[in-house]
Amino acid sequence: MLAEDYDALLLDLDGTVYRGGTPVAGAVPTLSRLRAMPVSVRYVTNNASNRPEQVAEKLNSMSIPATSSDVSTSAQAGAALLAERLTAGDSVLVLGTEALAEEVVSRGLRPVRSADETPVGVLQGHSEATAWRDLAEACLAIRAGAVWVACNRDTTLPTERGELPGNGALVAALEVATGRSPVVAGKPEKPLLSHAAVGTTKPLFVGDRLETDTAGARGADMCSMLVLTGVSGAADVLAAPPEARPDYLAADLTALCAPVEESAITPQPEWKAEVTGDGMTLSAPEARHRREQASRQASPREDLAALRSLCAVWWSAAGGPVRVRSGDRRAQRALYRLGLDSGTDR
Repeated sequence: MLAEDYDALLLDLDGTVYRGGTPVAGAVPTLSRLRAMPVSVRYVTNNASNRPEQVAEKLNSMSIPATSSDVSTSAQAGAALLAERLTAGDSVLVLGTEALAEEVVSRGLRPVRSADETPVGVLQGHSEATAWRDLAEACLAIRAGAVWVACNRDTTLPTERGELPGNGALVAALEVATGRSPVVAGKPEKPLLSHAAVGTTKPLFVGDRLETDTAGARGADMCSMLVLTGVSGAADVLAAPPEARPDYLAADLTALCAPVEESAITPQPEWKAEVTGDGMTLSAPEARHRREQASRQASPREDLAALRSLCAVWWSAAGGPVRVRSGDRRAQRALYRLGLDSGTDR
């Protein structure tokens, strides 16, 4: 199985393991099974709002085994980055939760909440309580020359209600207001992933966002798997630039306990993907096509196989956004379910 090829699995949380307070389908049995295997399972999150202990408690409440030592957060990485740039005892304006302030204290720095205390650093992480007054204090400190570190730049946060504003949306607001940009600790930058991978030799990173998870893994020289349970969808992965392309593509985490060939991005024998003059055409070999016509059944696994075949061919040929056409009814149905169908050739 895929997990056996690696000595550590680094798993994103929001959109990969859970959405808000609900586990993603298949996550609980898969992670329980992985815990019984000789592979290290670690959780890596760009969300800086909670302490590692709180993250572990949340996972355990969902019947997903975890301890605080299994968790790496962008709050930890952000505080470490500031500590490298400041002197012990320096004041840091914290734009985020008390958990983020605690990480500042753990690095020998002094957290404050007002620009009137002349902070020499600003650490910004996600908090549902962040208001205009908080942004105003950070704006003043940044304009005065404080070293600005953002825990992450995710513009949205996946929840069970849908995608909501993430830390990156408020980082963007401060960039507009100050004319400056922060140093970033979380994915896709290296600090968080380097911290999470300590002691491993061959880790696999698993996430749901191309621009942070798979791009971060590539930047850190790690293999990656993209799961379609969060932000990035089929059209996004097909159009992904080289620096954000995953090595594996799966519906969800259950692929970690399945054979490698069920998620590897290679041409698939049951599908024929061809580059045409104005894009690509997908079709099914006649024998398989006749079997589906007889049963009228389709499986998500077959749809993902079609997408992996399209990616393998398109990435090697050109890459970028592409028009995909179906060459037969089976392909048309698969592309429709993937949200990729642009028409049919016959």
